[in-house]
Amino acid sequence: QVQLVESGGGLVQAGDSLRLSCAASGFTFSSYAMGWFRQAPGKEREFVAAINWSGVTTYADSSVKGRFTISRDNAKNTVYLHLNSLKPEDTAVYYCAEDPRTAQGMGARKPDYWGQGTQVTVSS
Repeated sequence: QVQLVESGGGLVQAGDSLRLSCAASGFTFSSYAMGWFRQAPGKEREFVAAINWSGVTTYADSSVKGRFTISRDNAKNTVYLHLNSLKPEDTAVYYCAEDPRTAQGMGARKPDYWGQGTQVTVSS
């Protein structure tokens, strides 16, 4: 079955950087779009970024564009989220997701599977 295991979160200060990883299994990773979502306390889960199967095309929410970058390594079945210039409002649990369709519009669709998430806490 589909398994998504996120890692790399932690407690950092504003302005710091982190790299989140998501190890995927149970599906043909290199054929799927992948994405990252986040959920802050008391808020709904929201789209952060997505990447197409080849890694050539990426999309990001306006709130993180220019600060966060999504990438993937199909040989390792892993998708990454590089978080730079972190702000306290980036504090959330970060989840990765898979989608057999295109990366475009992934933020508007509800993924079928979620991992356990990884906590990112940014102090001011």
